[in-house]
Amino acid sequence: MRSPQALIVAALLLAAARPVPAADTGDWWDRLQVHGFASQALVHTSENRWFGDSPEVSYEFTEIGLNASWRVTPRLLLAGQVLVRRAGDMYDGTPALDYGLADITLISSPAKRLGLRLGRVKNQLGLYNETRDVPFTHPGIFLPQVVYFDRVRNLILSSDGAVVYGDLYSDAGNLSLTVGNGRSVIDENVEWAYLNNDFDGDVTPDTNTWLASLWYTTRNERLKLGLSWASVRIGFEPDAGSPFTVGPGTTDLDYGVASFQYNAADWTLSAEYAREPLKWRGYGPPIPDRDATGEGWYLQGTYRIRPDIGLMLRYEEGFANADDRSGRELEALSGGLIPRYAGFSKILTAGLRWDINPHWMVRVEYAYNDGTFILSARENPDLRDQKRYWNLFSAQVAFRF
Repeated sequence: MRSPQALIVAALLLAAARPVPAADTGDWWDRLQVHGFASQALVHTSENRWFGDSPEVSYEFTEIGLNASWRVTPRLLLAGQVLVRRAGDMYDGTPALDYGLADITLISSPAKRLGLRLGRVKNQLGLYNETRDVPFTHPGIFLPQVVYFDRVRNLILSSDGAVVYGDLYSDAGNLSLTVGNGRSVIDENVEWAYLNNDFDGDVTPDTNTWLASLWYTTRNERLKLGLSWASVRIGFEPDAGSPFTVGPGTTDLDYGVASFQYNAADWTLSAEYAREPLKWRGYGPPIPDRDATGEGWYLQGTYRIRPDIGLMLRYEEGFANADDRSGRELEALSGGLIPRYAGFSKILTAGLRWDINPHWMVRVEYAYNDGTFILSARENPDLRDQKRYWNLFSAQVAFRF
């Protein structure tokens, strides 16, 4: 309970439990909001493992969330969310604090706003990162994986620290700027993704993460343009005396996203481009020092046949190294241990969404995959067993209140 986000959530719970005079009860409840959601998916792949043993049909993609926000004063908002997430071998369903923050409004007027968020804050990266845990906010069952990697989801999801944000409102549109600094939330999936193994030792943030984003939105919110950026350094400390590990190395990455979205009455067009320069240093012979630049982009369209039924079509491409799009250099560097198609993914996805009522939603989705870049090495540890061409079928039911 020493971390800032834990103290904030504790304060929220204590305040919620505090006796309220009868005359103030109605006002107190008016300023408290509690929401939740739950989803369950079925996943089947023709080859490779995706969110569990998917070649045999996997039911190991479950999300349950409970969040609350309390407007303590007109200038202070407390908010938090606890998430239970089960996702194959990557997440086991242990409850975790998704975010827990205090949002302080410093300046507010019809023309501008300036504020500060403290605690565990969702990172404003791209169109979907801030809301990626709520199924109803997704364009599909799975986000575009070449930009929003589920295999390292926690690395870019949120940070423990502080974010300053400012908004300007005018007839020409709204401009929003955020700048933040904090500690990234790192788990074993990050080690699997960037070191391709679970070595004896600990992976931790080596320095604080810097984040920034700039967004422009027209007043009618039809057009949205954004630039997002994060800089992270991951450090590895090997267990002393272990013969099966690597040296005390670091991985530096800069993650930048350019975003576009246009909303019309019945359809939405979205596109994003992500670039990720990477540097590996100090791990020793198993992981030689090298540089690479990851890259990914997608183009996505959604069409609402009627208010309760929508279609989605998306094409995306991602590369482990933009200078090695075929993956041949990666295969040669590994001595053939890593197949070249592990260096890229090209995916065509089609989906259908049905909002049964305001509380229930059903989705079905199909994706054709060329390449295995998006796969988790934790779920598919023997890269030579991966198959280049594979199909992904999925269905999901979700509930919210």
